[in-house]
Amino acid sequence: MRKFFEKIVEGGLLISGSVTSITILLIVLFLFKEAGGLFNSPAVEEGYVLALNQQNPVNHLSPEQIMDIFDSEITNWNQLGGPDEEIVLFRLSDITQYYDESELGSSFEFIPEKINELVGKEPAIIAFFPHQYLVDDFSGKVISGDNIHLSDFFLGTKWYPTSTPSPSFGLIPLLLGTLLVSIGAIIIALPFGVAVAIYMAEIANMKTRNFLKPIIELLAGIPSVVYGFFGLVVIVPLIQKGLNLPVGETTFAGSLVLAIMALPTIITVAEDSMRTTPRAMKEASLALGATQWQTIYKVIIPYSISGITSAIVLGIGRAIGETMAVLMVTGNAAVIPTSFFEPVRTIPATIAAELGEAPAGGAHYEALFLLGAVLFLITLVLSILVEYITSKRNA
Repeated sequence: MRKFFEKIVEGGLLISGSVTSITILLIVLFLFKEAGGLFNSPAVEEGYVLALNQQNPVNHLSPEQIMDIFDSEITNWNQLGGPDEEIVLFRLSDITQYYDESELGSSFEFIPEKINELVGKEPAIIAFFPHQYLVDDFSGKVISGDNIHLSDFFLGTKWYPTSTPSPSFGLIPLLLGTLLVSIGAIIIALPFGVAVAIYMAEIANMKTRNFLKPIIELLAGIPSVVYGFFGLVVIVPLIQKGLNLPVGETTFAGSLVLAIMALPTIITVAEDSMRTTPRAMKEASLALGATQWQTIYKVIIPYSISGITSAIVLGIGRAIGETMAVLMVTGNAAVIPTSFFEPVRTIPATIAAELGEAPAGGAHYEALFLLGAVLFLITLVLSILVEYITSKRNA
């Protein structure tokens, strides 16, 4: 009977583990399947055409270049390798500036021919209009047939997913924002975390340690939105007033909040690692005349350095994957950061803020899934790094 019961439990655990593994694999496959669809999406808004004069030597424009043209940041074709001519922007609503109503027809039935005529006679034009107005024998040059490229995403420097006529899905500002906030958090949390770990492992008496350890572990269970609210109400105003900044929602504010959130992980892992130092090694150091502090930084820390490194990597993983707290205190600005005192946006915050508004199956929706895939790969690398460090320590 006992063996039968053990077989049932063993089978249940096997089924549970198999289902869990398969579920995780399916989730990962779904993530990358949805993400890969971005590169099958047109670079120009679906259902529209972007066209140039036939004589214009420019044959390709990236989404960022198209956005800069229509935002008047690029105003001359020579900035794009074309002739030295001022760019003439044309949208469908501008057609009445070139033709009167009698020329367009009572039901605007002559609009396709007039667009074709205008593009053919205006050498510096870039025309953006619905595909339904594209005539069969179009005299211009359509450049909107390309899909979004890998370089447009992975090397893009702008994130404007709803811009017209061409959305821009640039990873770099979000990736730099994520890394800057996370690295700042670790720089702040590491010395405090290691110091508290040393105190609890080697200096504090048993009563103090038993009092502090549950409190520190309890901090890890506080919801991230509570940390975010604390940062928004307390930390952000202090940074704005103390540093005389126009806004307090900055990279520095996000780093401080994430440092507070990462401290329990760093302290717990580092302290556990230090306490595994063999007692004989400590006693031998003290017997040779070393002080307690000399024993700590010449024996205990070198012995537990792999555990401390694991704590750092786990802290970085917590910081990189954090969503709500960062969304609330970093200003949520998708720009390339140049200092710790500017607003930024991280990858998790972008996904949380925009996924509910992105049309399912559209380019914006797929770009957010691709951000999730990038975040998955980053955390996967960190997990592999932790496993490598831990196995090296055990060896």
